[in-house]
Amino acid sequence: MKAYEIEQFGIDNLRIVERETPRPAAGEVLVKMHAASLNYRDVMVVSGTYNPRMKLPAIPFSDGAGEIVEIGEGVTRWNVGDRVCSTFITGWLDGGASAETAKTAIGAGGYDGVLSECRVFDESSLVSVPDHLSFEEAATLPCAAVTAWNALVVSGNIKAGDTVLTLGTGGVSVFAIQIAKAFGATVIATSSSDEKLEKVKTLGADHVINYRTREDWDKAVLELTEGRGVDHVVEVGGTGTLPKSVKAVCVGGHIALIGALDMAGEFNPIPVFMKAVRVQGIFVGSRAMFEDLNNFMVKENIKPVIDRIFGFDGAKEALRYMESGSHFGKIVVKIGE
Repeated sequence: MKAYEIEQFGIDNLRIVERETPRPAAGEVLVKMHAASLNYRDVMVVSGTYNPRMKLPAIPFSDGAGEIVEIGEGVTRWNVGDRVCSTFITGWLDGGASAETAKTAIGAGGYDGVLSECRVFDESSLVSVPDHLSFEEAATLPCAAVTAWNALVVSGNIKAGDTVLTLGTGGVSVFAIQIAKAFGATVIATSSSDEKLEKVKTLGADHVINYRTREDWDKAVLELTEGRGVDHVVEVGGTGTLPKSVKAVCVGGHIALIGALDMAGEFNPIPVFMKAVRVQGIFVGSRAMFEDLNNFMVKENIKPVIDRIFGFDGAKEALRYMESGSHFGKIVVKIGE
C-alpha cells in the first residue's frame, strides 16, 4: 500500500512510500481509507514544531474516513463494508479526559495517522459515518467538529437564545457556527476577510465583524449585545486574542479555549475572576461525544463545509494551503475511491 511518511521534518520532505498492507489482529479491523482532512496541528507535526522529538518515520494526519475491508477475530462492533471515521483520541471512549487517554491521539508520532491507503484500527476507536455524508465530508469530523461540539454542547451547555462569538473561519469555527445556529443561538463571527464574512452569513451568522478594519472587535461585540457581552466564545487564537475575548464575554460567561494560532502579547487573568468567567480548555473529545455529534448532524441535516479537495499526490500542496490560512472550512485529501 502507499502511505505518506515523515522521515525528516518539513513539508517538502514528506514523501510517499510503499508499505506492506497490515492485517488486523484480534479485536481490530482493516480500513481502506477514502479521505483524510487537515487540521493546523498537521502542519505543525509535519514541520516539526508540534513535537520536535517525535519518533520517525511516522504517518501523519489524524482525521480520516473509509470502509472496513477485513475484520479480526472477536470483532463485534463492525462488519465488512461498514463506513467508518477514525477518532482523534483513540483511547477516550467516554467520560472525562485523562492523562492516559490524551496519549492515544493519533497522527503525531506515538501512533501513525491516516494518510495511507489502508490502516488497522482497534474496533473501539471508530464511529459510523452518517448516511447523509460522503467519505470526504465525514473525514472532516474527528477533530474540528468534535472539538466544536465539546466546546459548545458538552462544556458550554449551549441553549436556544444564547449568544456565541466565533473567531476566524477555520474548521472549528465554521462547525461552531453550524452547531450554534442549530441550537437556536445568535452568532457573531469574526474574520479578516469580507469575502469570508459573506460566506459565514450564508451559514446563518447573525452579525459579522472584520477584525482588520475593526481592531477593537471586542467593543464591537459589546455594541452588538447592548453592553452585555456574549454567553460563549469559541477561542481559537491564544494570548493574542484572549484578552479581547474576556472583554467580549458576559459576566459568568464561558470561553472555550481551543487554539494557539496567535501567541503575541500577554494575558492578565484578573478580568477572568472579576467577571466570574469560566475558561475551559478543550482537547477534542471522546468517542461518545463524536457519536452524539453524528446523531445531531443527522437530525439537523448538517453538512460540513469543504473548501478544497486535493488528490492523494497533492498532500504537500494541501498542507501549504492550510499553512497559508486562505481556506474557509475544511481541507480534504482524497485517498482512494
